[in-house]
Amino acid sequence: MTIKTNSLGFKKSPKDTTVVVAMSGGVDSSTVAGMMKKEGYNVIGITLKLYDDNKGTVKSKQCCAGQDIIDAKRVAQKLDIEHKILYYQSKFKEGVIDNFVDSYLKGETPVPCIQCNKTVKFNDLFNEAKKLNADALVTGHYVKSITNNKNTEMYRAIDENRDQSYFLFNTTREQLNYLRFPLGGMLKSETRKIAKNLELNVAEKPDSQDICFVPNGDYVSVIGKLKPESFKKGNIKNSNGKVLGVHSGIVNFTIGQRKGIKISAKEPLYVVDIIPDLNEVIVGTRKELIKKNIILRDVNLLCSEKIFKNEVFVKIRSTGKLLRSKIKLNKKKASLELLEDEYGISPGQACVFYSKDEYGDKVLGGGWISKN
Repeated sequence: MTIKTNSLGFKKSPKDTTVVVAMSGGVDSSTVAGMMKKEGYNVIGITLKLYDDNKGTVKSKQCCAGQDIIDAKRVAQKLDIEHKILYYQSKFKEGVIDNFVDSYLKGETPVPCIQCNKTVKFNDLFNEAKKLNADALVTGHYVKSITNNKNTEMYRAIDENRDQSYFLFNTTREQLNYLRFPLGGMLKSETRKIAKNLELNVAEKPDSQDICFVPNGDYVSVIGKLKPESFKKGNIKNSNGKVLGVHSGIVNFTIGQRKGIKISAKEPLYVVDIIPDLNEVIVGTRKELIKKNIILRDVNLLCSEKIFKNEVFVKIRSTGKLLRSKIKLNKKKASLELLEDEYGISPGQACVFYSKDEYGDKVLGGGWISKN
């Protein structure tokens, strides 16, 4: 008797396959849990409590918040699946929040969602799933993956407006082979339709938009609470070193920023550099924001280095387009030449590598943009 491969790529029946589903309390992860249950998999839902909200300021557009944990629990009860809550507040603060604040103090523009995926979500949660002897860790990320001979490759989702592959470049090869992303081939409207058909209470729940620990996107207030000593006055200069004004703290600025500079000029001024050692903000014209050469640190590869002998594509920000580039690797570092113009490139951002093949835009890895 020939055993068929199930929908997750295992040569056994769904009822003999145990999966851990990362349940954030949103519609995407809840739908994934419902899909797995309906297909007959042995499903264990795990929800992470990542931060405390003692003042009741949690908004519906945030993730991993108090209401989300309640919603995840209700979905698990509705689906009749086992559900666990893991309390990772201290790990999250150390691995994500502290890193976020320190990055701004260095004049960088951090991407905390990548750091979160790298630490508590795809490291600690990965280890927890292994302890439970699960065959796979399943998430609601919009990423397309193809598994052949136990080897998984990651691609941009078919819905490019929802694609989250940029945030997953730091996934290790071992983690990627263990992960499954059922929503990568769907549109968001299809996900909500499935949730509605499953009669899940989160079917119409708004998507999370803000960084979970930054209510209303006000990151400056978060830094102010954690490190109030960070707000030191300094000079705003142009690229020739001329003092144009005074700022109240470099954490108020990011490269590419136009609003809030409060300096009048013939041409619109943008933040083109931040020098934390001198506590200076450098402003200039939009043309001065163009960068062709980038240095990357902490490079993570999901492919052979041979691929980089040819041109590849990179994405500098999650909402950015794919840019043609040439990359030279040097162990965990890389130097990159952009073959197309890009504006507002900042240290601290991620640069993710892609190539194109018959399956779509394949994720090759990526690194963090560095000043030097």
